[in-house]
Amino acid sequence: MKPSTIIEQLAEFAASVDTDRLPDIVVQECKRDILDSLGVALAGIDHPRGRIGIEMGRRIGGSAGSANGATIIGTGERTTVYGAAFANSELLNALDADSVLLPGHVSPYVLPGAFATAETQRRSGKDLIAAVAVSHEISYRFGASMSGYRDTRDGKSANPASVVGYSSTVFGATASAGKLKRLPADQLANALGLAAASAPVNAQRAWFTHAPTATIKYQLAGGLTNIALTAADMGELGHRGDLRILDDEVNGYASFIGTDRWMPGLITGGLGEEWRFPAFQMFKPYPHCRVMHAPLDLLIDIVTRNDLKPDEIDSITSFGEGWAYVLPCFTNREILQVHDAQFCFSHGLAVAAHRIPPGPRWQDPAVVFDPSVMALMKRVSLETHPSYFQSISADISSRPSRVEVRARGQVFVGEKMFPKGTPSADPSTYMTTDELVGKFRAFVDGLLPAQTIDRVVDSVLNLEHVEDFGTVIRQFVRISGQ
Repeated sequence: MKPSTIIEQLAEFAASVDTDRLPDIVVQECKRDILDSLGVALAGIDHPRGRIGIEMGRRIGGSAGSANGATIIGTGERTTVYGAAFANSELLNALDADSVLLPGHVSPYVLPGAFATAETQRRSGKDLIAAVAVSHEISYRFGASMSGYRDTRDGKSANPASVVGYSSTVFGATASAGKLKRLPADQLANALGLAAASAPVNAQRAWFTHAPTATIKYQLAGGLTNIALTAADMGELGHRGDLRILDDEVNGYASFIGTDRWMPGLITGGLGEEWRFPAFQMFKPYPHCRVMHAPLDLLIDIVTRNDLKPDEIDSITSFGEGWAYVLPCFTNREILQVHDAQFCFSHGLAVAAHRIPPGPRWQDPAVVFDPSVMALMKRVSLETHPSYFQSISADISSRPSRVEVRARGQVFVGEKMFPKGTPSADPSTYMTTDELVGKFRAFVDGLLPAQTIDRVVDSVLNLEHVEDFGTVIRQFVRISGQ
């Protein structure tokens, strides 16, 4: 007999998922995202947000963790589940190079709690894969059912009228942690009900419109992770959650979280039978806002093929996402901290034109504040792509972009519909596993010994054969002296 509420259906789904019965594409996408996320997290260790995240993790969980504690990536320190998850969430989101999935970013909110729980509970790679599959599927379904920042209405952006954000990832994060704790479905249901009532507000609208932006970005990753872990623990301890909170559209979650759209059928329809997230999971080659990845692809191709030097470039015009090209968080050109470079579209294009390999160096102060980069940034202009709203109304994954570079008395032009890292009808836009491994190696180069890099790649790509996930994450210790 099917459970009667949405919360109960989600709990039954989470409790029943078994890696041995998962479609291969689900298993592969989970492993790919785990590898990418571990590399991006370690690469964030020198970023100010990463350093602050580590210190906050120590304050929350203590710096002298026992042998049964959870690992803070890059430090070799072990602390409580809460402390490690907070630190690793902040590390993972520090460079803004983590993967993209509806409702926007998912990995920084759902993976660190799963990593810490799997390590302390001594769960296998198979156990972790099942938990990640649950967290990603639930997160995607909530993202599809609620208002999004790329929504359109009548051929125009619906964004200004919407309350948007990533608060709904608390459900996937809670479900994955609870699953790794092996909570039965009734306790998982209570945990999910508690998570709904404790979910943070969706404050992304303020982040979009205020510059300089808050350095916690669109959602405090460590904070949401800790809310999810608290909900899972409280469900286990016997607290009762509101099992009807997703069904009541007048007084429940949809009303108080502020979404303009609520389509719960997209959350539960085909749940456990259809796996939807793999077709929409995107990976980011660049540590920069995903909105600009197609223009970055185009510009890098133009300057490389034509061997253009930065001082030869008279101007760069990027035609792209109309909803974003007018928002202060993206158009602000006052670079006060390295954080600001992640979201300044003109700055990202200026860095790309200097042909600096994508990785942590993009947010090295020496690059961010390089006089040549700052000068070229002033020669960049942004325009809405003429077919943008029409294109995303037809395909939400599309990001039509055009770049025009004026140099040497010529105009060099490039155009594309999907950025690299996107599953699409164009096979070249998909980021292969070999390409993801290449990104991982580039991001952790100099931070891990070469032999450790090889060992970690092999372990994660064969995670279903790893008996204890802790043996993997404990290898992420930065080379001493760095």
